[in-house]
Amino acid sequence: MIARFAAAALLCLAAVAASAQTPTPPPPPPSTPAPAPQYALVKVSLQTSEGMITLALEKQRAPITTANFLRYVDLKKLDGVTFYRTVKVTPAIGFIQGGTRNDPKRTLPAIRHEPSSATGVHALDGTIAMARNAPGTAAGDFFILVGDEPTMDADPKATGDNQGFASFGHVVEGMDVVRQIMDAATSPTEGAGVMKGSMIAAPIRIIAAKRVN
Repeated sequence: MIARFAAAALLCLAAVAASAQTPTPPPPPPSTPAPAPQYALVKVSLQTSEGMITLALEKQRAPITTANFLRYVDLKKLDGVTFYRTVKVTPAIGFIQGGTRNDPKRTLPAIRHEPSSATGVHALDGTIAMARNAPGTAAGDFFILVGDEPTMDADPKATGDNQGFASFGHVVEGMDVVRQIMDAATSPTEGAGVMKGSMIAAPIRIIAAKRVN
């Protein structure tokens, strides 16, 4: 009987040992996140007196605003205009503004507003967006952001004009040039209303704007 118990015990120990020697299967690899969606972009270069800025415009997500900007580029209406305004919210956050300044020889009809709530293009560092008064008045003036500016996005929950600004692309090269322009000296007397004190004393010329193949 004792021998029988001993044999059974040995069999149990052997089974435990065999189990301990069985390699544990490796954990499954982490799931690969889905790739970010790819959208159709059009590149445009702005050759300025301070250096080159290259933009990628959201042809697919913001078609109306992008098509409008490309009309200005293709018709050479931005060649010779300036970046004329700089606003600093903090030393590292702000924007620069440029464009046709309602010059009748350069400015095309205003376009329908494309809010960020419809396009999904948000006001982030390096974003280019249209300057406007009321929604639907954007034409030939635009600004480029330095730093994220979520207050410039549409906010359907807000009262009054809650449509934000129409963002339609971002800088892919030349943010150093954008920051240099943002640091340009301003005139304490030029400009009216909210623009007073933010007008660049020696506006930065856009020598040429063209598509990049």
